[in-house]
Amino acid sequence: MPRPLGELEDAVMTRVWQWNRPVTVREVLEDLQQERSIAYTTVMTVMDNLHQKGWVRREAEGRAYRYTAVSTRAAYSAALMNEAWSTSDNPAAALVAFFGMMSPEQREALRDAVRIVQPEAPDQARDAEEDTDEPPADAGR
Repeated sequence: MPRPLGELEDAVMTRVWQWNRPVTVREVLEDLQQERSIAYTTVMTVMDNLHQKGWVRREAEGRAYRYTAVSTRAAYSAALMNEAWSTSDNPAAALVAFFGMMSPEQREALRDAVRIVQPEAPDQARDAEEDTDEPPADAGR
């Protein structure tokens, strides 16, 4: 499991993920400079560190490199959540607490994700209907 990104690493990776194309240190620098004062060598060092850690791959282009993300932000977030969850001494309680922190929109996104990962089989839906206390629609005919 990768360790969480630092603040500047996250700022750089956010751009790499958002742009979803090979980027140069200069491009990232110019975008970061809209928010903060930062040196070219600082951005170059961060991007080299991200390369060493396996977050980005790079290809030489002239005297510079173009950097591309190795995985998506969603995969990074999922790995962080999995790591936090797996270190709990009571994973079920951790999930309940986490779900309790979620907004209604996040809970709906969770329900959608569960449906994608584990679609309900037709006979499971039928079994669920049979387990209810309500009589079948055609009962009493």
